[in-house]
Amino acid sequence: MLTPRQELLLRRLVEEHLAAGQPVGSKVLAVGMEWGPSTVRGELASLEALGLLTHPHTSAGRVPTDAGYRYVVDKLLPETRDAPPVPALELTLVRREVDEAMRVTTETLSQVTKLLAIVSAPPIHTASIRHVEVLVLQPQVLMVVVITSTGGVTKKLFTFEHPVDPGLADWAGSYLNERLVGIGLGANMLRTRLADPSLGVTERGFLQTLAPAFTGLAGSSGDDMLYVDGTARLLAESHDQDLSRLNEIVDMLERRRSLLEVLRHALDERDVYVRIGAENETPALQSFALVGAAYGLPRRSLGTVSVIGPVRMDYATAIRSVRDAAAQLSRYIEDVYDES
Repeated sequence: MLTPRQELLLRRLVEEHLAAGQPVGSKVLAVGMEWGPSTVRGELASLEALGLLTHPHTSAGRVPTDAGYRYVVDKLLPETRDAPPVPALELTLVRREVDEAMRVTTETLSQVTKLLAIVSAPPIHTASIRHVEVLVLQPQVLMVVVITSTGGVTKKLFTFEHPVDPGLADWAGSYLNERLVGIGLGANMLRTRLADPSLGVTERGFLQTLAPAFTGLAGSSGDDMLYVDGTARLLAESHDQDLSRLNEIVDMLERRRSLLEVLRHALDERDVYVRIGAENETPALQSFALVGAAYGLPRRSLGTVSVIGPVRMDYATAIRSVRDAAAQLSRYIEDVYDES
């Protein structure tokens, strides 16, 4: 446990280092303080002995270690919870499809924090069917449009050897809306209702032909959907990093599934998830810091909002921005699901 003076000096040093990007000396910290440089120097030595600070050269000032950043972040988390939202983070997620909402969130978050922003989309199996359209485009060509509870839209074309009976197509549209709306895309009941034995041979056969429009949705790539913005900025900010580390994180961004596995740790957190430097289990991230939060429904997390940047990042802005973005996405997702 640090003394109030040590805690104040640590936080001041972190702020100065974030602003200048250089080691911070005792004379700089003593400006405006009630203690002189010699007292400050002694406290910095104590903080260094605790592993919270280090210095690149004997005569240089100090810089925070990962543990030093962690101490400050742990103090920031409760303080930023009740802070006013970041003014620039206004996502305006007014009635647009989830895909666009995720994209807007990612771009806005990256612009506000000046960090790499990543948003993972809700897994496709969490969605249910909201509406079905069966449309005859040409005498022998039919299109099935499926709208999900998350606002996603899919369509599939079917070509028949003989002209499609318009009455049969109308019946199929009515039946599918009556029987499938509200059913999850991965539910076993979906296949059962498409093969209802009480239907006539013609109707049942027609539905079986259209079944791929529904049964293929749960196996789509939505589970791996990530929205990323700010990669160029991250690389520019990290030009002094080990090139092998940069190559590793670029590879991770290309292999979306491995990055998704990292972000899923945030799903289990009640508040903002922060990992600094070596706290990250993934080697590619051990020279960086990650701040993430889950969004979704009141009793179920559906995805994550995260930023990745240098260890020397503005944690207060990153934490508030990620928390605000996750809260706004959660409200949006609740509205979308309530309309299903």
